Amino acid sequence: MKTHSSRRPLIGLLLCIFTSFAASIQAADEWKPIDPAHLALKSSTVEKEADAEGLFWEVKIDDNPEGDLIFDHYLRVKVFTERGRESQSKIDLVFGKLYGGEIKIKDIAARTIKPDGSIVQLKKEDIYERTIVKGSGLKYKAKSFAMPAVEPGCIIEYRWREVRVNSDANNVRLQFQREIPVQRVQYWIKPMSYENFGFNAITIHGRNTQWVKEKGGYYSTTMTNMPAVYEESRMPPEDEVKTWILVFYQKATSEKPNAEKYWLDLGKNFYERTKSLLKPNDEVKELAASLTGDAKNDEEKIANLFDFCRYKIKSTKGLTPDERAKLKENKSPSDTLKRGIGTGGDIDLLFAALANGAGFDARIVLAPDRGDIFFDKSLPNAYFLRPQNIAVKVGGTWKFFNPGYNYIRLGMLRWQEEGEPSLITDPQNPVWVTTPMSSPEKSLVKRTAKLKLTEDGNLEGDIRVEFTGHFAVERKEELDEQSETQREESLKEEIKRQMSAAEITNIMIENVTDHVKPLVFSYRLRLPGYATRTGKRLFLQPAFFQYGFKPLFATVTRKYPIYFHYPWSESDEVEFALPKGYALDNADAPAPFGSGEISEYKPSLAVNVDKSQLVYKRSFFFGGGGSLIYPVEAYANVKNYFDTIQKRDSHIIALKQTATN
Repeated sequence: MKTHSSRRPLIGLLLCIFTSFAASIQAADEWKPIDPAHLALKSSTVEKEADAEGLFWEVKIDDNPEGDLIFDHYLRVKVFTERGRESQSKIDLVFGKLYGGEIKIKDIAARTIKPDGSIVQLKKEDIYERTIVKGSGLKYKAKSFAMPAVEPGCIIEYRWREVRVNSDANNVRLQFQREIPVQRVQYWIKPMSYENFGFNAITIHGRNTQWVKEKGGYYSTTMTNMPAVYEESRMPPEDEVKTWILVFYQKATSEKPNAEKYWLDLGKNFYERTKSLLKPNDEVKELAASLTGDAKNDEEKIANLFDFCRYKIKSTKGLTPDERAKLKENKSPSDTLKRGIGTGGDIDLLFAALANGAGFDARIVLAPDRGDIFFDKSLPNAYFLRPQNIAVKVGGTWKFFNPGYNYIRLGMLRWQEEGEPSLITDPQNPVWVTTPMSSPEKSLVKRTAKLKLTEDGNLEGDIRVEFTGHFAVERKEELDEQSETQREESLKEEIKRQMSAAEITNIMIENVTDHVKPLVFSYRLRLPGYATRTGKRLFLQPAFFQYGFKPLFATVTRKYPIYFHYPWSESDEVEFALPKGYALDNADAPAPFGSGEISEYKPSLAVNVDKSQLVYKRSFFFGGGGSLIYPVEAYANVKNYFDTIQKRDSHIIALKQTATN
């Protein structure tokens, strides 16, 4: 039986409780003949105005008891326009830590068929690796290449092998939509034979399709005329808007599962199978008593237990694969305590055992991940929940904790699990409880700048940026496995994407692996031509940290709902030392405005007593009251709100020369 690692603290536990399976795959087919009708095609048959269209996307999967799970993809695309040439010529095949495991990309082959039928093959040396940033803001590694000799009227096609390391075809997503429309999407899968279990599938966000029995033990399913999925700013997770199929193995039964009963049974069974993992032995009880003995109240007791698990038990996350391989498996909380090291799941379980040992009632929580897909209770499948957190009853109320996840502070969860219905396991009556949403001030980006402006418009000075809450968690996760040099290069690239002419020196990045302290970036910046000189005036944007930003919502229309990941706040303070002989020319700050408890934008502008220094301050928060999702019908209002913010951030003031230097 194969298992695979996960970014979630307790997912390994779930995979041990529920059955997993193994797979391997056949090699991809050779190139298929070109249909002359496709070469002559002038426009999309699926979406009339499309710049390119997938003629077919075929994927073959063979699930067997040994080896990695391998997807052999074959995609053929017709290019109609210059925009299609631009968008489809550059290919990114994402790999790395995805889908709860490790993804590798191998055996890439590609070619371009020109309108006259001539063929240009992709050279192996033209394939390289890079980091890409999607519209959601998430970063991914990708195998990238540019298709050769592409022009409107061409057909391009490429094959690749996607290797899911130490994985299987149980609970696997089969995607049916891409960034372009596709005429035909077809999957072949050879399910593993397993006693008393059958191969099953659920279609998500699409029409149900039939599985057809093929030769050699394969089953196939096909969808046709699949529309494109377009990337939009602040859109829901891709799999919340795409059509896909979840394939899985399930005990053979003729009964249709009742969702309410299914979740109730899951909560009971999970409790029974895991209760021994939360049971404190004498050593754990003794430690719990010691840690809580001087506490003044229950909240302080829980904080002491949390801090012990966070600071005294070393996480395996920072170890190399070789170092992790040498460690013994912790089979109980007492093992974790004795060894002083454990996985995120081990640390969570020790915290729960300590809480139980201190007289509290602590349980494992099965929680969905809204960063992946929005949870739907009507789909009875354990796949949509994971053992993510620990719930402790404090003063009659369930409170939620995740000490095993390195950068999550006491009182917060991963943003993906906040504001979500979560199942608290119980031997009799499992209950659904909605986890609290962290307020905007808990996720703060605080930016300060002390800058000197010259009379020719250049800007130079020191910058400091601090991240707390979910901001810090996301950034620390990006940086903690990078070298110091890589971190500095990443920061330089980020700044240059906003301010291309910026020169950055004296970079310091602090607290990357600290559990609680804010992540801090500090650096020296020089930016030529920040202010524009016209005659005796300099025109200046006081909102320095928003300089160069593009509109958050650039399109007039919208296809998908607007989705903000979590409430957040921003605090900026920028000091401009003005060039000698210049003063404000009747400059005013933009007016503040807001939207009740949901959001407030508040800028201010002032000069010191001798008028040699200009101070700009800006505060902003969004998501108060947990308002994070807005329907398409609200797009015009949401867009207008953020357009107004950008307009006021782009506000220009004038400095007038008042004396000769």
